[in-house]
Order: sequence, then C-alpha cells, then structure tokens
Amino acid sequence: MKNLKIKSIAIATFAATLMLGVGTSFAGGWGCRHPRRAEVNARLRDQSYRINQGVRDGQLNPAEASRLRAEDRSVLRQEDLYAHYDDGHISRPEQEVLNHEENGISHQIYVDRHDGTVYPGYPFQGGL
Repeated sequence: MKNLKIKSIAIATFAATLMLGVGTSFAGGWGCRHPRRAEVNARLRDQSYRINQGVRDGQLNPAEASRLRAEDRSVLRQEDLYAHYDDGHISRPEQEVLNHEENGISHQIYVDRHDGTVYPGYPFQGGL
C-alpha cells in the first residue's frame, strides 16, 4: 500500500512538471519572435560577435570584454523584464530605451577596440 502511494505521488509530480514545462515553452517561444524583441536580440548578438572579434584580434583585454559582456547582459535582462509584463512584447518606448543603451555599448566597443592598445598573444594572436 505504501509503495502504491509513493508511485502515485511520483507520477503526479512528473505530470505536473511536464505540464509546467510545456506551458512556459509555448509562452516564451512566441514572445521572443516579436519583431521589436527580435531586433534588440539581433543587436545584442552582433555586439557579442564584435566583442569576441576584439578579444581574438587582441584589441580587447579580458577585463574590457568582461565589462562589455556584463553591460550586454544587463540590456538583455531589462528586455526580458519589459517583455515579462506585456505578454512577451516590448513597446516602442521600451525599444527606444534599449536601443539607446545598446548604442552606448556599441560606441564603447568601438572606443575600446580602437584605442591603439594591442594585447599581443591574447589569446589567438601570432603568426597563425
């Protein structure tokens, strides 16, 4: 009898977990395809690529790259927060705020990559 109760609880827990996972995957997937969110996320991907290129080229040191990535994560968290309160959407004013922040980060990436400092040998420089 006790074994049957344990099995019933385990099955109920598994079913509840499965249902919660399905519900969140549908809600999150649709909202991420919203055009304004897609634009913000595309810019974040581009900036991440530029940061990685700067590290590869030796134009950014680890501290600069880490700071820039943290700023990008901050924008991503803010975008997720905006979308959370509006069924996966962000409004035009919210998008403008995020774009303004991304413009600042983009400018900082440019400045850090073109400040004339080269970090030789970090990590992939050399005669490769």
